[in-house]
Amino acid sequence: MREVASRLKADFFKAIGHPTRIQILEYLRDGERCVCEIIAELELEQSNVSQHLGLLKKQDLVIARKDGARMMYRLKDKGVLDIIDAVAEILDRRLDETREALHFIRSGKFSREPGICAREPE
Repeated sequence: MREVASRLKADFFKAIGHPTRIQILEYLRDGERCVCEIIAELELEQSNVSQHLGLLKKQDLVIARKDGARMMYRLKDKGVLDIIDAVAEILDRRLDETREALHFIRSGKFSREPGICAREPE
């Protein structure tokens, strides 16, 4: 059972693991959009966007409906945005750590021993 659960999680991450699909999901944050709006927002070819939307729909991350001649898409569960936002927060923290390390390297306030950063008391 654990293997099945792990596979389902991995499939979920594969589904959102493409820059275009992340952009689509983030664009749908504010609500339902026509595929034509998504294409215009992302400045991509219709076939490319449709392929990504199809995969997101297959993975049950978006819901599609027809509105006359227009195909409308919305998020099925906004919880997917919590995951995307959590990743952004992790990347922000990593960037802060890198900036801090760079600051100490540039200031010369670091040990010459590998892996040791000698911070002065603040």
